[in-house]
Amino acid sequence: MDSRDGASRKRRMKVLFLCTGNACRSQMAEGWARALKSGEIEAYSAGVAPCFVHPLAIRVMKEAGVDISPQYSKHVEELDGIAFDYVVTLCGYADEKCPVRPGQGKRVHRPFEDPIHARGTEAEVEAKFRSVRNRIRAFVERMPGNLEEPEEDR
Repeated sequence: MDSRDGASRKRRMKVLFLCTGNACRSQMAEGWARALKSGEIEAYSAGVAPCFVHPLAIRVMKEAGVDISPQYSKHVEELDGIAFDYVVTLCGYADEKCPVRPGQGKRVHRPFEDPIHARGTEAEVEAKFRSVRNRIRAFVERMPGNLEEPEEDR
């Protein structure tokens, strides 16, 4: 069978990255998954209280070679009907407030500090965004195997 034939391709795992506002962490995770794991993972992001994609998240991701500017902040309910293999919550609030739906996939909680709350000089705030960006990249690079690890063993 021709390797380009759809029947010969492995089905990509559908992963939803979820945080409160879908402004930074989940957007970065979606961007990294699309950039680094597009052959294995079909990535989505959403929030339980969506707002906007933070300009610093867009900037620091672009610095790393990933353009998330076309992405937009969306409510998790906008993705109803998609059968996710995993729902990865990236903050405690999303973990608590994410509605449980039949067929939504395995829930995995992997919290990351929210860079929106960073205070200090412009350079210090940007450094926090870069730090979170880099930690999320490392997390995504280890996917999907790390989704089965207990949280404390990461």
